[in-house]
Amino acid sequence: MITAEQWIEALGLEEHVEGGYYRRMFQADHRPRISTPAGERYTLSSIHYLLTRRSPVGHWHLNQSDILHFHHHGEAITYHLLYPDGRHHTAVLGQDPRRGQLLTLAVPGGVWKASHLTQGDHGLISEAVAPGFDYADMTLGQEADLLRRFPEQAELIRRYCRRAEL
Repeated sequence: MITAEQWIEALGLEEHVEGGYYRRMFQADHRPRISTPAGERYTLSSIHYLLTRRSPVGHWHLNQSDILHFHHHGEAITYHLLYPDGRHHTAVLGQDPRRGQLLTLAVPGGVWKASHLTQGDHGLISEAVAPGFDYADMTLGQEADLLRRFPEQAELIRRYCRRAEL
C-alpha cells in the first residue's frame, strides 16, 4: 500500500491553508481567460488534494467556483456541505459503492464545505474547478460568522473550523 508520505513526495504536494496537502496540476493556459465579478480566471484548474492521519481535516471554506471532487486512492473522505438556505448535506467520497460512497462529488460555488479523513493513513482526491481556482475566490470559515449563519450546525462548525494560531 502506498503511504501518505509517498504520495506527498511523488506528487510534490505542499501544505494547504485549509488543511491537508495539495498541488495544482492543471490550469487552462491554452484558452482565453473568462471574466468573473472578481476578475479574469482560467476556464478550469485542477489540483491533487490529500488528507492524512497527521492532517485529517479540510477546514470550513467557501469557494465561488463549482468544484468536482474525484476519489483516487486510500480511505474514504466525509464531506459536510452547508448551503446558503441553511441545508446541511453529508456525502462520503470513496471506493465502496456498497457503503454509499461516491467516486465523484459536485459542490456548487457558494456552498460552505468541510471534509475529514474517515479513517486510516490517507485519502487522495483531485478537484476540477470552474472557473479556475483563485485564492481571492475562497473564504476560510470563521467560527463566529458561521455560527451566526448556521446556528443549528454549531457542533459541526466548531469541529471543523480552523483554530487561530497561538
